[in-house]
Amino acid sequence: MEKEKKVMLSGIQPSGDLHLGNYLGAIRNWAARAEEFECYYFMADMHTLTVHQVPAELRRRTITQLAQYISCGLDPEQNTLFIQSHVPQHAELAWVLNCFTMFGELSRMTQFKDKAAQNADNINGGLFTYPTLMAADILLYQPDFVPVGSDQKQHVELTRDVAQRFNHIYGDVFKIPEPYIPKEGARIMSLSDPTVKMSKSSPEGCVFLQDSPEEITRKFKRAVTDSDTENCVRYAPEEKPGVSNLIVIYSACTGRTHEQIEEEFKGQGYGALKKAVGEAVAETLRPIREQTDRLLKDKGYLEEIYRNGAQRASRTADKTLRKVYKKVGFVPR
Repeated sequence: MEKEKKVMLSGIQPSGDLHLGNYLGAIRNWAARAEEFECYYFMADMHTLTVHQVPAELRRRTITQLAQYISCGLDPEQNTLFIQSHVPQHAELAWVLNCFTMFGELSRMTQFKDKAAQNADNINGGLFTYPTLMAADILLYQPDFVPVGSDQKQHVELTRDVAQRFNHIYGDVFKIPEPYIPKEGARIMSLSDPTVKMSKSSPEGCVFLQDSPEEITRKFKRAVTDSDTENCVRYAPEEKPGVSNLIVIYSACTGRTHEQIEEEFKGQGYGALKKAVGEAVAETLRPIREQTDRLLKDKGYLEEIYRNGAQRASRTADKTLRKVYKKVGFVPR
């Protein structure tokens, strides 16, 4: 008898174009897990509304992200790929979970504090409660693992707390998921400020998956290294964050160890490293960009993928939601 696969789930907001950090830190690792896990990956378009969006741009980015998921190796036959807003159970469960999430818990969320500071003129209710929507995203599919960056671990911890609180009242309704944090490539830093994560909010320090090879090499030539006089390629994250970030990226793209990279650039300096990393990244992203361009010309195929994905996701999500509704005392539909 075939062993039942464990479930893994994750999603990325289409609030901006996908970038190198998304790929090396998350999506590439997702693609490698299809044999081992039953995987659900989605475009988290509902989460984007905490900040005002241009509707046409949001639609474009959502479809482009789906094409990029596929181009990065997520086979639609092996993974359930869907758009969050196409599965209404996400919003329905989020409301129920809001009633089991404490105000103090949401107040302590680091990302709420950061985003509230960045959007002082739009601190809306969704910005405050979006961790509960994230909990619903996760718990609907009863996953064993949620692959996240270390900065998102707090959200998984809140999800676990809310699930345990609900289970304590109503019995074993939700599986308690574990955060899954990859050891290598989990944190790609900005090229313009290597003390912060690569982010679409800082385009000059960010390499996007759709950037041309020329644009990629230009960004790496301008990458911040270190203001020491050593000019030595050495992996030392505390002392040399800029150079260390370039080594991490080069290692992720070539498979070479940090020690091999230090040996390769012995006596050369930062300029040679930046040139080599830019070329390695351009070659790593070239097939992804070219495949994405091809897929975007076939709107019918992409529509079929996201419709089929939403149907599969809805079947799973509905089982959980019906159980929750019964437990809290709602009359069956």
